Amino acid sequence: MPDLFASGSNVTSLSPEDRRLHLRMLEAMLFASAKPMSEAELAAKMPEGVTVDVLLHELQTAYASRGVNLRRIGDCWAFRTASDLGFLLQEHKVEERKLSRAAMETLAIIAYHQPVTRAEIEEVRGVSTSKGTLDVLLETGWVRPRGRRRSPGRPLTFGTTSDFLDHFGLAAIGDLPGLVDLKAAGLLNANIPPGFEAPPAFGSDELRDDEEPLDRD
Repeated sequence: MPDLFASGSNVTSLSPEDRRLHLRMLEAMLFASAKPMSEAELAAKMPEGVTVDVLLHELQTAYASRGVNLRRIGDCWAFRTASDLGFLLQEHKVEERKLSRAAMETLAIIAYHQPVTRAEIEEVRGVSTSKGTLDVLLETGWVRPRGRRRSPGRPLTFGTTSDFLDHFGLAAIGDLPGLVDLKAAGLLNANIPPGFEAPPAFGSDELRDDEEPLDRD
């Protein structure tokens, strides 16, 4: 088991009582939160100087074999039902909207090719993408405008969100599966669009050199 209290961490100086209290504080906040919480959000409510990331990994280890697991979702953390017990909750899930084939294909292309513009999505799919398709994905909270491409017309670039990672049980965008697993997970229709590839996903929220901020005049 890795040494969670390596030299240099202030956790080494904590008394067992203090460490237990800090773990309970993190546990309480994560259980009560309706959405994943970032380390910064958690640290803001903890005593000054607490090494939150080390404590989170200890808490994650403690919950690894339980009915709920502590999962890292992008830059945030949340308790989620253990993946092997998901079947117990299936009957309680309500699917409000089934995405169309076009929306699923568009979502998959955005996930694997982000940052990507509408024109680039259409190039991969080989057909035009209606504004309604992108609107649906934006409404789900799985896709967001990232910035604007540094090219004529400054088209919007799109990428996925932390809600996308959370819904599909991914810690980071780099954990996206291959094409076979992608279809099995329901992210892509069995009829793969012509020329579709699954390149290594770009996982950073920072704008790339060919992008500029949305709020730039």
